[in-house]
Amino acid sequence: MGGHSEGAQFVNWFGPLLDALRHLGGSGTPDEVTEQIAVAQSVSDDVQNELTSSGQPRFKNQVAWARFYLTKEGLLGSSKRGVWNLTERGRATTRTYEQAHKIFRRWVAIFQDQRRAKAVNTTATEESGIEDAEALMTDFRTAALEIMRNLPPAGFERLSQRLLREAGFTHVEVTGQSNDGGIDGHGILQVNPLVSFKVLFQCKRYANSVTPSIVRDFRGAMSGRADKGIIITTGTFTAEARREANRDGAPPIELVDSEKLIDMLEHLELGLRPVTTYEIDEAFFAEFTAR
Repeated sequence: MGGHSEGAQFVNWFGPLLDALRHLGGSGTPDEVTEQIAVAQSVSDDVQNELTSSGQPRFKNQVAWARFYLTKEGLLGSSKRGVWNLTERGRATTRTYEQAHKIFRRWVAIFQDQRRAKAVNTTATEESGIEDAEALMTDFRTAALEIMRNLPPAGFERLSQRLLREAGFTHVEVTGQSNDGGIDGHGILQVNPLVSFKVLFQCKRYANSVTPSIVRDFRGAMSGRADKGIIITTGTFTAEARREANRDGAPPIELVDSEKLIDMLEHLELGLRPVTTYEIDEAFFAEFTAR
């Protein structure tokens, strides 16, 4: 995502995003929120499956940018646990298209002022304001995704193995070289001392979208052999693939796309080192400007 034209598009989702969270009871995961928006706004599968030049889902990207600005505005919380939530202000707020643009323009101006204060660029435009915000948020995600897509297949399988271990799975083994019907490995998820699940996983080092036929084939390969399946990809899943993964009467399959994959790396601090930085708190200094 980048540039003014993309910005003008994500502003469309300010109101629907607030409405979706209200429908979900005030909070939801990014996937839950985007799915609710897609249903409520009748977003076509073609639009949901469209990718940006960097291979990320454009629709989800736009909704994420809408969330960024609504969080800055104080209408959404800034949870680090992967859950989006309405603040008290957000619960009582609706936004028209014109009001959404006003929020967008105000924060672009704030970003410009912050840049000028740091003497980075004294001739910033509205478009560069968006790009600077984008660079701050997405540079490490884009870089991490590029690295993972360039790993050898066996390397990505080992990375997935490490990720599952860090996420609480035990006895995680990679079997990717066995040509076992597309199954790349298996592990055990111990829910509590009395309940555990055997889980099979498949790794797709893709730059494009995983289709429903891949989900169906994987489910067929795991039939009778495990309680649950996971497909991990550096790409995306089509809307049809997501529906197939949760089809009634069929064993459930968890889908981990590039966005969720990087979220997990960030949460577990695997391959990503947190860096502390600072920005100006205008509200703090405003208290001292009165004579």
